[in-house]
Amino acid sequence: MAHDVRRDSPELPDFSLLKRLARDQLIYLLEQLPGKKDLFIEADLMSPLDRIANVSTLKQHEVDKLYKAENKPVISASDQLCFLIRPRIQTVRWICDVVNADKAAGKFRRYKIIFTPQKFYACDAVLEEQGIFGDVTTDEWAFYLLPLDDDIISLELPEFFRDNFLAGDQRWVRTAGSALHLLHSLYGPFSKIYGIGRCSKMAYESWRKQVEEGEQKPRQAEIGNVFLIDRDVDFVTPLCSQVVYEGLVDDIFKIKCGCVEFGPDVTSSDKSVKVMLNSQDKVFSEIRNEHFSNVFGFLSQKARNLQTAYDKRQGMDIKQIKAFVSEELKGLKQEHRLLSLHIGASESIMKKKTKQDFQELLKTEHCLLEGFEIRESISFIEEHINRQVSTIESLKLLCLLSVTENGLLPKDYRSLKAQFLQSYGVDHLLTFSNLRQLGLLVEQQPGETLTVMESKVGKLVNDRTAGKLTDAFSSLAKKGNFRALSRKLNLVPKSDEEYDLRVPRDMAYIFSGAYVPLSCRLVEQVLERDGWTGLEEITRLLNGHEFSVTGSNGADLKQKNNAQRIVLVMFLGGCTFSEISALRFLGREKGYKFIVVTTAITNSSRLMEALLD
Repeated sequence: MAHDVRRDSPELPDFSLLKRLARDQLIYLLEQLPGKKDLFIEADLMSPLDRIANVSTLKQHEVDKLYKAENKPVISASDQLCFLIRPRIQTVRWICDVVNADKAAGKFRRYKIIFTPQKFYACDAVLEEQGIFGDVTTDEWAFYLLPLDDDIISLELPEFFRDNFLAGDQRWVRTAGSALHLLHSLYGPFSKIYGIGRCSKMAYESWRKQVEEGEQKPRQAEIGNVFLIDRDVDFVTPLCSQVVYEGLVDDIFKIKCGCVEFGPDVTSSDKSVKVMLNSQDKVFSEIRNEHFSNVFGFLSQKARNLQTAYDKRQGMDIKQIKAFVSEELKGLKQEHRLLSLHIGASESIMKKKTKQDFQELLKTEHCLLEGFEIRESISFIEEHINRQVSTIESLKLLCLLSVTENGLLPKDYRSLKAQFLQSYGVDHLLTFSNLRQLGLLVEQQPGETLTVMESKVGKLVNDRTAGKLTDAFSSLAKKGNFRALSRKLNLVPKSDEEYDLRVPRDMAYIFSGAYVPLSCRLVEQVLERDGWTGLEEITRLLNGHEFSVTGSNGADLKQKNNAQRIVLVMFLGGCTFSEISALRFLGREKGYKFIVVTTAITNSSRLMEALLD
């Protein structure tokens, strides 16, 4: 079941250093406010903070009580208040209210605000406007990267996607550049940097500027190549339903900061259990990348192996039993506990995902990807909307239909939009506006065939005198190129032969053999060609903004050392567990090790929720 690791596979760098650096800096900042203090933590920082410094660590550094930062009066009796927050105007205004309320009550305290990962000018402006700039001290905790596993690192910035791609707010671009700079200074220098997308190009420029400003220390590189990719380069992949085990666990139970909470239906008791999902979990590490249809077979085999290991006790003498208890029993009990949880989780997934509705949903998605039975697919979507199955799922299907079909025919667009608003409420008019702005759900213009669209986009991209594309043209160009890309990159394998999911032959296995993720295919092609040469037609269809740069140790490129086979792929705007599984498969096939850095883990639900209004 678990895929064999190639013997020549390189070792991954040790990313625990990132955690130690973040913890040490946080402790230093807390000690800048000597004495006992109460710490207020923004809600979405609680889980990441727990992975870096737990409660006992904070208590050791004179943190008395911990509170969730909420928009309500503070009940703390401490003389010193410390706030650990994201640089959000709303939260800063709340802190201003707290300080001004204390002033009005004649209460004197010391206040410290720690912004993470950085402070924006707007935050200082609010403090000044509210008249408390001189009453608080501010600091930055440069907590850019949280290692979730040996090969997954997250910036834990889910708002990056909406802020950057929808609102056009580029404040997080420098954060992404700083995260890249941190990795470069600890594990670089990088040999080659590839990228595609407007945001990726800006993040690269920000990183390059920071490298030029800092000192270069010669060191042995641990990461060779870097690939940056914008989420809006490939919207199809996150819109598809996940069918690998880790993706399904995320869809159903919501993995948060690498941790999942299994409820009573999984634990077979009245308690919920929190489980860390990473490569340390021996059961999970072997099934995480598997298509769900293979998981039960593995789990039952694992149960039999475990039983055999327990049965070894029979016929042992006292000395052997003593050795068994001290050396093996604890490990077996732990494995048994994890096996029970994953069997429970699989049964729960099975109940939800083997229903006829889910099978029909997958069939519709596959038809849309292949471009077959479009009228039948539209009928399925209409039925889905009219039965009010799920707002998010209905939106996801509408977007997948639009992206794969170069927009909707005007009559279909008007009809589906009217039915959706009747079913789910006219409040979603703003949601439709957001989706249109991103090119996710659009109406075809008269005469707008795929060929016409391609020639329009080609003319715009090739006309260098026109300078960069305006946002309006970018949006127009985003609409029509999935079919052309699919043909040129062979994203939809031929369906005339049976696809054996037990022995996958390509990355398409993560979607039951129906589709190879565009993002991962681009990574594969660029690494094969050592750049974008020969992919000009592809980059034209993707609106350009591609780049390929030789890094500071370019002279070492020819040395096929381990670092050259370690590739860091950075997703700006989120990445799915399915894409991570596909890259792991690609790495096994080609002898690479991939490290995935993402602004946040995403899926179809999170993508749609970010665009709801």
